[in-house]
Amino acid sequence: MTLFLALIIVAIGLGIAGFVVKGLFFLLIIGILVFLVDLVLGGIRIGHRRGTRAAR
Repeated sequence: MTLFLALIIVAIGLGIAGFVVKGLFFLLIIGILVFLVDLVLGGIRIGHRRGTRAAR
């Protein structure tokens, strides 16, 4: 969970820096990509947890 939140913060920081600073648009793109990868990995992790629970 900590890694997920850290990547979200990094993505937001890169996105803001890329949007504000002229000529660093690539940072905005990198921030968006980090955010999307983080969401996909978080979704896979949540889906994997659901399948491993024992039925009672």
